[in-house]
Amino acid sequence: MTGQQSVDVTSIGAGSPTQTRTEIGFEVSRIVPMAPDSAWQRLIDWRSHGNWIPMTRVEVSDADPTCFTAWSGVGRFSLEDQMQLVDMGVDDDTRWARIAKIGPVLFGETEFSVSSGIVPDSALVRWREVVNVPYLPQWLSPVAAWIGRRLFFISLGRMARS
Repeated sequence: MTGQQSVDVTSIGAGSPTQTRTEIGFEVSRIVPMAPDSAWQRLIDWRSHGNWIPMTRVEVSDADPTCFTAWSGVGRFSLEDQMQLVDMGVDDDTRWARIAKIGPVLFGETEFSVSSGIVPDSALVRWREVVNVPYLPQWLSPVAAWIGRRLFFISLGRMARS
C-alpha cells in the first residue's frame, strides 16, 4: 500500500495517560477464490463483516457511513471497537483502505488491500492491524498477534464463502 502514512490516534480519546497499553501488530495475506472486485465489495461492506468474522456484529452510523462500530465477543463480554474510514484509493490494480480504531478500548489502525490473484477469478487480500490494547501484559503481545493472524486468515476464507 504505497504512499500511505500512519494515523496518529494518540489524541483521539486514548484513555488515561497512566493506563498501561500494549501494542499488537500483525499482517496476513490470503488468496481467495473470488474476483478482486467482489472481494473488495465484501471488505468495504462494513455491516457484512459480522457474517464472516466470528462472534462479531457491526453497526454503521446512519449520519456518517464512514463511521462504524464492531462488537466482538458474547453478550456482556463483548469488546466495543469504534472505527472510522480514513482513506481509500487505488494504486495500479490494488485497491486499499485505511481505518482508524478510535476507542473506547482499542486504538490504532487497520489497513487492507485487494489485488489480482495468481489465477483468474482470484484475489490477493492483505490485512494489517496495529492496535493498542489496555492492561494486556507486554509478554502476551506475540501470542495475541499470532491469534489475530490466525483469526483473520480464517475469516478471509469465510468471507470468500459467504
